[in-house]
Amino acid sequence: MRAVVQRVAEAAVAVEGETKGAIGRGLAVLLGVEAGDTEKDAAYMAGKIAKLRIFEDGAGKMNRSLLDVGGEALMVSQFTLLGDARGQNRPGFTQAEEPERANALYEYCVRELMGLGVHVATGVFRAHMRLSLVNDGPVTILLDSGKLF
Repeated sequence: MRAVVQRVAEAAVAVEGETKGAIGRGLAVLLGVEAGDTEKDAAYMAGKIAKLRIFEDGAGKMNRSLLDVGGEALMVSQFTLLGDARGQNRPGFTQAEEPERANALYEYCVRELMGLGVHVATGVFRAHMRLSLVNDGPVTILLDSGKLF
């Protein structure tokens, strides 16, 4: 499972001009499910997102987590994070999980994050979405449940 995590002042996702999910201060998360991922990967990712210390403390150091600051998360499924463009200019997506299983693991990750006490807003799986956000910092972190980076 891969994620792009951005610390945001606010974020929203819309489908066909209608806002489907919006948050204030927190994290905008683009989540890609890789073929072979399991609920263990989803639980790992939820825990990492909730506990990632990228919010500033009183001394101005990134030492507080989403849980510490009472922030929200906007989770958007994005299979293109598994795109492979190493050998060509058009990415291949063979590493992405098939849609039905990917959606089940995406939803599992959302439930796990909610179970940790985080308010989570979501996009619409497989829809063409428009994501708007105000990156705070900017702070952007890449996560991989296989710990590739």
